[in-house]
Amino acid sequence: MGSTGEGLGRRDLIKRSAALGLIAVPTMSFLSACASGGGDTSTKGPDKGPVSKENPFGVAKGGKLDVVVFKGGFGDDYAKAWEAAFDKKWGTTSSHLGTQEIAAKLQPRFNGGNPPDVIDDSGAQQIKVDVLAKGGQLADLTGVLDAPSLDDPNKKVRDTLIAGTVEQGTQGGKFVSLNYVYTVFGLWYSGKLFKEKGWTEPKTWDEFLGICAKAKEAGIGGLAHQGKYPYYINVVIMDLIAKKGGLEAMKAIDNLAPNAFEGNPAALAAVEAVYEVVEKGYLMPGTNGLTHTESQTAWNQYKAAFIPSGSWLENEQLKQTPEDFDMKFLPVPVLADSKLPFTAIRAGANEPFIVPEKAANKAGGLEFLRSMLSREWSTIFAQQANSLTVVKDGVDPSVKLRPGTQSAVAAVKAAGADTFNYLYPDWYSEMDTEIQNASNELMAQRIQPKEWIKRAQAAVDKAAKDPAAKNNHRS
Repeated sequence: MGSTGEGLGRRDLIKRSAALGLIAVPTMSFLSACASGGGDTSTKGPDKGPVSKENPFGVAKGGKLDVVVFKGGFGDDYAKAWEAAFDKKWGTTSSHLGTQEIAAKLQPRFNGGNPPDVIDDSGAQQIKVDVLAKGGQLADLTGVLDAPSLDDPNKKVRDTLIAGTVEQGTQGGKFVSLNYVYTVFGLWYSGKLFKEKGWTEPKTWDEFLGICAKAKEAGIGGLAHQGKYPYYINVVIMDLIAKKGGLEAMKAIDNLAPNAFEGNPAALAAVEAVYEVVEKGYLMPGTNGLTHTESQTAWNQYKAAFIPSGSWLENEQLKQTPEDFDMKFLPVPVLADSKLPFTAIRAGANEPFIVPEKAANKAGGLEFLRSMLSREWSTIFAQQANSLTVVKDGVDPSVKLRPGTQSAVAAVKAAGADTFNYLYPDWYSEMDTEIQNASNELMAQRIQPKEWIKRAQAAVDKAAKDPAAKNNHRS
């Protein structure tokens, strides 16, 4: 996730015009991966080529490039198209792996000192970026930011990116991951179902509960959620906290404040609001035990009114979504006396791409990332994955996106400068996991809201004791 607290300018958003991002199934934090220590900064493999303005990293002609991508909601056809373009330009031979088993496939390679050159490090089995960074396993990507843009050599790459992209990929003061996809988070519903039932889009939490009650009367769930991955229900909880308490409440959590959760009335109000959905029986039956795709497919079958997700949802559910479903995005409705308006949304950079420090062709990996940030490759991604990237105005206007994504675009325009994003899931993966685990217990009614607050604060306090935490701060 990654916008600055100030959000994106309305002008930038209108210029970007057509679309928004989707990510493959996001960082779900169930896997804690150990990374072996880094430190060897030598580049192995092919001899470096001559460095020039056109070849800032010295890519060697005829080398090999090893690319591994998370094959989730976006598939991996976009990456194959990128690799073909790269090989044509540089005379390289690319090897490609699309997989959901990122940690299982790559942890042994990191430990053995022979990682790939480029990795889309995402999904439930992601190797946590903060863990890799602490182990010295990630190349510094600052050179990519300072390299000339392929579209305009008089501009640096960093000047072509949406606000928050650099902040999102920075660990301990060093830019180590390129979060490539522009993503929006919130609730989703079927326009067809709402039209048939005569329901209108809820803007307040009370209106949301009212539709959940009507859904229950109609024999369907009010809210489905991806129970086996509480990452998703945290979209609702954390958005409610940010909207109720404002940007200061969000920053207090990212900055590991001693009152981030305990002593924060907005946090308790948010958790109590979500718990009310559980207590009143508005959850889709069985949703607590379902995976993301199982829960989302049931929602596509009109078994629930709402589901939380990021804007990768539409692409991930293409095969399961009825033709006339009319997928719609909804900002999380607001609690009474919220500091941010209903139209405010969590939006920003997501889907981390990394280059390992010990990559055999590190120069090729860095050049690959620079190429990703060109208009040509950004457009390829939009065509293949129905999504926008973090490149400002980076997609050809002729690319047509699907209804859900178009509704998310409209929501971004309506939000204007009222976009926000959390950094703690990237900075403190263990804390994120512990908060998710508390949410899992809450949704199953094994703990009450006040216990959730206690556990979330304990996770914050634990993260604050890590000496590395002092290098992360948002103003």
